Amino acid sequence: MAVLLLAEVVNGQLATDAVAKALTAVAPLGEVHVLVAGQGGDAAAAEAATLSGVSKVLFASDHGYCHTLAEPVADLIVSLAGAYSHIASAGTSDAKNILPRVAALLDVMVISEVTAVIDAETFERPIYAGNAIQTVKSTDPVKVMTIRTAGFDAAGMGGSAAVETIGTAGNAGLSEWIEDKVAASDRPELTSASVVVSGGRGVGSEADFALIEKLADKLNAAVGASRAAVDSGYAPNDWQVGQTGKVVAPDLYVAVGISGAIQHLAGMKDSKIIVAINKDEEAPIFQVADFGLVADLFDAVPELTGKI
Repeated sequence: MAVLLLAEVVNGQLATDAVAKALTAVAPLGEVHVLVAGQGGDAAAAEAATLSGVSKVLFASDHGYCHTLAEPVADLIVSLAGAYSHIASAGTSDAKNILPRVAALLDVMVISEVTAVIDAETFERPIYAGNAIQTVKSTDPVKVMTIRTAGFDAAGMGGSAAVETIGTAGNAGLSEWIEDKVAASDRPELTSASVVVSGGRGVGSEADFALIEKLADKLNAAVGASRAAVDSGYAPNDWQVGQTGKVVAPDLYVAVGISGAIQHLAGMKDSKIIVAINKDEEAPIFQVADFGLVADLFDAVPELTGKI
């Protein structure tokens, strides 16, 4: 049996990093077919075909699949499910909206946030804010799962899979796209950035969060925030890193004014190098940091920014 991998497509462009990492995760399970859904996704389908390890790209070119509405895309996946032993996607917001519906329609469980594939029936996923790893064994005829891509390397390019245009499953009209409201930014996307600079409650105010942004801009980094900073109004919700925010694993993670609550650590502890700046030498963040600086962030961050 083969694996159906739902591709993340944004404005007609393939989310290459997320798809390539999810591909690495599911490649040991067998032949991988990538599903690209949505009118105008020709370029995304062509790019998916170049990923190493992809056997075939299925392209559903229908406007009804644009904006990845859960209902029509789930119906499409269910119509294809009979040929697959596994249905997977990177654990993006869209996938977490679509795949639980697919699982319900197929009357199987959904296995979320998979961090390791042991064999065709056995998977690992974090629980208790990442403090324990749960091993899940599923005997469902079809395994439906989302992949936490932070722990996987991206598959390489150089493939030459065929692109096959497929029919549509029809649209029941249960939902309708109205508009997207997207904040434009020149910074890298948080979940795929190689460097992330995050600020916490210790930054003190929304105005002072500019210190974090200046340092991030010098490092060509994405900007993150702890839940405490977001709840205090210092940073927008989509910057939140942690158990209830985004999970990141960059090459470098700089935590400024972040104490290191367990919920925040769950979202960034897989970072390759962690640097912490905090004036409290007892802060839990220092227990996971590779480099720690006990200093007032209002002195240290401007000096660091100026010296880069």
